[in-house]
Amino acid sequence: MANTILELLDQEQGQYVSGEAISRTLNVSRTAVWKQIRKLEEQGYVIEASRKLGYRLLFKPEPLSLEKLDGLLKTQRFAREVRLLNEVDSTQNEAQRWAEAGAPEGALVIAEQQMSGRGRMGRSWVSPYTKGIWMSLVLRPSTPIHFAPQLTLLTAVALCRSLRKSTELEIGIKWPNDLLIDGRKISGILLESSAEDERIKYIVAGTGISVNLDPSDYPEELLARATSLSIQAGRKFSREVVIADFMLEWEQLYDLYLKEGFGPIGTLWEALSVSLHTPVTIQTPQGELAGRAIGLHDTGAIKLELDSGEVRLVFSGEMGQPKQQ
Repeated sequence: MANTILELLDQEQGQYVSGEAISRTLNVSRTAVWKQIRKLEEQGYVIEASRKLGYRLLFKPEPLSLEKLDGLLKTQRFAREVRLLNEVDSTQNEAQRWAEAGAPEGALVIAEQQMSGRGRMGRSWVSPYTKGIWMSLVLRPSTPIHFAPQLTLLTAVALCRSLRKSTELEIGIKWPNDLLIDGRKISGILLESSAEDERIKYIVAGTGISVNLDPSDYPEELLARATSLSIQAGRKFSREVVIADFMLEWEQLYDLYLKEGFGPIGTLWEALSVSLHTPVTIQTPQGELAGRAIGLHDTGAIKLELDSGEVRLVFSGEMGQPKQQ
């Protein structure tokens, strides 16, 4: 029934179809029609309803195409093995299970929708159907576990650089790995590791990118703090192109890191940062710190100059919005 309603709406190319006409065609009640409309909306279709005019189709979701993605990829390892799932609790969970079963480095899990997507510090992540990129990559670096925070920063640099190229938007990084446009968040990054004998067994690097979300996709309380690429650019983006560009940039920087260490990555991070040389506050496990972020330490810690002049390294915490001078 839902497919028939979709065909009726699609035929009208954005014009209204009355609920009565749909009911008559399907020989069902108006309530039954409304229930099927709701089902379509849950699948990502945007349908405008008017009591006087009926329903009209405003947006059709475009599922990811692995064939299209494969044709765009220029990587050697990253995303050469991909699992595309329609709906999951979290791509992190799926990728962790795959990693434990022996997934190679570069194996990628993508979901059209996450029901329990998670970000840093246990936060949830808005992941509507077919509108964003919700994915997790398996990494197997031969480095000690205490280097893992460097890979979080590397991921942020790779994503920021690739998105700036493909969207031409002024995207910056807030320490440690939030991507912002005009102070509003467009991406979340979460790295979770498994180790043996102080060596990394594998890392699952989760990334959520708000690509084609509309304002209506966000809870009202998030609109002041979150946005999407399409909202900021005023146009939609190919998710396959965004993924392919990101994978190439990520693989190249990852290989540079394995060859030359964190130095070049740290320099790139500082160049893209919106956190440096500005007053900030950081909520740490020991309490709030206030000062000026002056640089990045090789460990991935932020160098915070306190009002007293003391420079303190902050390894973990939640940075508030950088204050404009």
